[in-house]
Amino acid sequence: MGTISKYLSASNALALDKDLMSHGGFSIDQLMELAGLSVSQVIHHVHPQSMGKKILIACGPGNNGGDGLVAARHLKHYGYQPIVYYPKRNKSDLFQRLQTQLDNLNVTFTDDFLTSIKECDHVIDASHFLFSISDSHTGFSFSGEVREPFPAVIKAFEETSIPVTSVDVPSSWDVEKGPPKSGIGSNFKPSVLVSLSAPKPLASFFRGRHFVGGRFVPQKFLDKYGLENYDFQGVSQMLEIREKQG
Repeated sequence: MGTISKYLSASNALALDKDLMSHGGFSIDQLMELAGLSVSQVIHHVHPQSMGKKILIACGPGNNGGDGLVAARHLKHYGYQPIVYYPKRNKSDLFQRLQTQLDNLNVTFTDDFLTSIKECDHVIDASHFLFSISDSHTGFSFSGEVREPFPAVIKAFEETSIPVTSVDVPSSWDVEKGPPKSGIGSNFKPSVLVSLSAPKPLASFFRGRHFVGGRFVPQKFLDKYGLENYDFQGVSQMLEIREKQG
């Protein structure tokens, strides 16, 4: 198990992505594939098939949702039964290809999230890009009014007894400030958090099982942003982490 030594701020997270796709030589689909693979490995670790195979994946139209689509594909190959809720579909070629890959595997897409969450065994929250993105001199944060039909989705996250795994940023949470103080999402406490590349400041508000996912950041970028060089085990793309004590 690793420990958290430093958080990756919202502005630095954006800068790191830009570095990876310019100086790092990565393409967006490569990063999405590696992120989604790590999420699927976390699910396999925390929720083995003996606990139930039905995994509901809520995907937004942004890159976070793309990570969810990739995770769904891997989970299908592992033997799970992924069900994808993807109401705001991205029309780009990349996202259309991700959807085609799932169609070819006969992965189920649902328009009825509220019924599906009652019938599944685990939920993946990959939808935080559904919300307003506000730009400022400090970078970006995921905040603003939750748009329809997602207030009901967030409410279901808050009320369900089924474990929820959030990808990078729990829906309705702010990257820097964590959960909202009141209103929609203020009582949303996911069971598992998968921080992609590195933990964001919101992780200090999180009290469940925490994993870092994505084993692809070059050492020079870890050094540039002062990030921990986590000791991933074997061929695993994820590692469970915790707050540094003292």
